[in-house]
Amino acid sequence: MTKKTMKTTLQAIFVLLLLVCPPCRAEKLVYLNLRHLNQVDYADSAAVLAMWDELHAASTLQGIVNRKRPRLYIDYVVNGEKAIDAHWWSLFRSKGEWLAGRDTLALASVEEAVAYFARELRGAVAYDSNVASTSNVASAIAGIENLLAVRFDPAPGSLYSRLCLAGPRLPVSVWLVRQDGTPLFTGRGTLPGCRRNSSGSVKCDPYLWFVERYMKTGRCPARHAGYYPDQFWRTMPTRTNRNHHQLTNHDFFVSRRGFFFDLSPWGDEPATDDPSQTAGTDFRTLQELLHTADSLGGGSRMCHIGGFPAWAFKYTRRAGGLHEDVATEWQFSELISHYNAFKDADAIGLGALANASFWQHFPLRKRYPQPWVGREELQARGLLDAEGRVDTSRTYFIIYVGDYDASSWLSQMTPVLWDAPQRGELPMMWCISPVLAERVPHVMHYLRRTASPLDYFAAADNGAGYMMPGTAEAQDSADGTSRRIDAWEAHCRKHYRRWGLTLTGFIIDGNGPAMGQRSLDAYARFSPNGIVPQKCEPASLHADMPVLRSDWDLVSNDPHEAARVLVERIHRCEIPFHWSRCILKSPAWYNEVVREACRLEPSAQLLDAPAFFALLRCWLQEREGRPEQRER
Repeated sequence: MTKKTMKTTLQAIFVLLLLVCPPCRAEKLVYLNLRHLNQVDYADSAAVLAMWDELHAASTLQGIVNRKRPRLYIDYVVNGEKAIDAHWWSLFRSKGEWLAGRDTLALASVEEAVAYFARELRGAVAYDSNVASTSNVASAIAGIENLLAVRFDPAPGSLYSRLCLAGPRLPVSVWLVRQDGTPLFTGRGTLPGCRRNSSGSVKCDPYLWFVERYMKTGRCPARHAGYYPDQFWRTMPTRTNRNHHQLTNHDFFVSRRGFFFDLSPWGDEPATDDPSQTAGTDFRTLQELLHTADSLGGGSRMCHIGGFPAWAFKYTRRAGGLHEDVATEWQFSELISHYNAFKDADAIGLGALANASFWQHFPLRKRYPQPWVGREELQARGLLDAEGRVDTSRTYFIIYVGDYDASSWLSQMTPVLWDAPQRGELPMMWCISPVLAERVPHVMHYLRRTASPLDYFAAADNGAGYMMPGTAEAQDSADGTSRRIDAWEAHCRKHYRRWGLTLTGFIIDGNGPAMGQRSLDAYARFSPNGIVPQKCEPASLHADMPVLRSDWDLVSNDPHEAARVLVERIHRCEIPFHWSRCILKSPAWYNEVVREACRLEPSAQLLDAPAFFALLRCWLQEREGRPEQRER
């Protein structure tokens, strides 16, 4: 056979295969409506248990079948009157959008979905109702071994009975409970199938067993992790928003074969959900998980952690512990900064997110550039005089529009705040972590596509994710390396480049050390037009990067009260540049705050982000007697 004949034959076979097996574009999308689970009576413990089982199984199924392409979509998350999943589905199903024209199969139960995708599953992983942490370990194993996570419950009518004893009869491939229902993990002796001794904590032992069986053996790549509530949530489901079990958040991390945990970051007390443990057992277990993940990455890559300390349920004073909410947030952030990890902070209130495993396949553009301003434009706008000096008879301010350091918050609040009609009337610096494009790329794309000329984007705390660079640098110095800061810079540089970012709108230093030379040098390379840390001089230049110290949050829902606080801070500020932070405020609120602040202080002027930081750079160069630097 000649080469030409062979080529023609192969082409014919390829066409025939397309006819017999059409490309995945023609594959049906499966739409599973679980919104009715929002109506479960939380006073009925049996109903809560059934809801937990269905959502946990659905999310692990979703992570498995969506790993390579989008196939299963779940309609569940609701924020007030807004059905979030239905909103995004409808938007991207409309004419000309990504999902337009896709054939869809609507299902109404988890059992139907499991039956439909049964060939994708190798069976089930059964976990223990009475050992809360086994639910998180089950999610991790589900992703690694393509198993459905199912709570062991042989009672008639349970999901376990319907899926494993009847229906598709999924075989249980991994048991996290003995087959007679007694605990596999007892907090005594040695761990099952391991030579390792128990930690003495029934809660912590399943995590340590997972480290031995799945992490140290290389079966878990440990590039992703979920910090989400375990089954303990079922004991107090009304502590915060109804959907804050965060089971629907699992799917993305299941698809990435990540690990899951729910452990206290405090070493000076027993975990509030395991008071009989020796103080610090949770903390040491968490350290081991993070250390093992870092070691698997050779110390040169970042680990993406979704989630946040569940302060309404555990580990804080309100849950019977010793520490306050924000202190617990900072403690966890400091801890992960030692181990090349950052969090995508699905915090309480708006912590629920569904379908990230589906949306992860959204086709983003290669670049989303943003413009910058030069000295000529600043002069044309009257911000520099004819000699190129800053007009210091005025006071310039900017507002950090946040908090968008969490995929769940961005997904839930974009339809509420971004889509408000008043947006675009004032220049606003929207501070959004670019790493959110990993789980909600469709939202990130939508923001850029619909931005007005007055909407500008900067990175949220503390860059492409939330970790503490000063802490990472201090640990590097203690180790005699620069690996943590090097890994953080490489990680951020990639995300900043795609999204056209040159500003980091806020850096939380927390209780850790201030940023030092190495971390400042790194930010000067990937965030050259400015950063806003907590621990620094009021304003300075690092190389040519403006460094401005953060100030107070504007927290009042009354815009006139917020304006009064803003003006008071301006009057106390020793430099003519001022920054304030706001969390989840509406465009109408910002409009009124700025209007009132400028009435109270006529010299105050709100600037767009490029003008503010470019002008700050000019002012600092004047103050320090530096020659003009090249524009970024």
